[in-house]
Amino acid sequence: MTKAKAVIVAIEDDPQICRFLRTSLNAHGFQLFEAATGERGLVEIGTRQPELVILDLGLPGMDGIAVIRWLRGWSNLPIIVLSARSQESDKIAALDAGADDYLTKPFSIGELLARIRVSLRHAAQLAGDNAEPLFTTGELRVDLASRRVCMGNREIRLTPIEYRLLTVLIHHAGKVLTHRFILLHVWGPAYVEHAHYVRIYMGQLRQKLEADPTHPKYLLTETGIGYRLMYCT
Repeated sequence: MTKAKAVIVAIEDDPQICRFLRTSLNAHGFQLFEAATGERGLVEIGTRQPELVILDLGLPGMDGIAVIRWLRGWSNLPIIVLSARSQESDKIAALDAGADDYLTKPFSIGELLARIRVSLRHAAQLAGDNAEPLFTTGELRVDLASRRVCMGNREIRLTPIEYRLLTVLIHHAGKVLTHRFILLHVWGPAYVEHAHYVRIYMGQLRQKLEADPTHPKYLLTETGIGYRLMYCT
């Protein structure tokens, strides 16, 4: 039996970008549906029931941020933003609204495909979250039931805050998390302006989990925005 193609809805009003996405994604085994406005995109999402959404921010009518907020009111559907807006404030606004990832135009199809694979993997893990309490990526293994963290065969001792920070990253593995998001979910709403807390504890985690903390493999920095726990083989 032929495996069904994963369905993607692209909400994008630039015909050249749409043509590029259509050709590239179809060639890599995805089924793409397109919409040129936010309003039409929501109709396509409801009709097509996609596995993932690709979204421009600068849309006519309903803009991309409004689309993200509307979707996050009822769905965890992965959202990858493609936008010509390169300011960190635009990226943070999209990620804080609920986007999973952000690529600035122009972009390569290889990078987009990699981000799509990571987002789909994250969504699949969320769907099976209750069935499997063991998280693995590369040599990192975290048993969420027993709160045990290992690198290869070596058990790693973490402080309570270090462990809480790691579990927030695990539950959103592959996704860019803003400083504000991390502060809210690790320390609480009273600490959302204390970004240095995240830098300090992320540095401590890297010392314990990375072979070379200055060139991390798992705990990646998204400059000016936040952090991402990367899937590794």
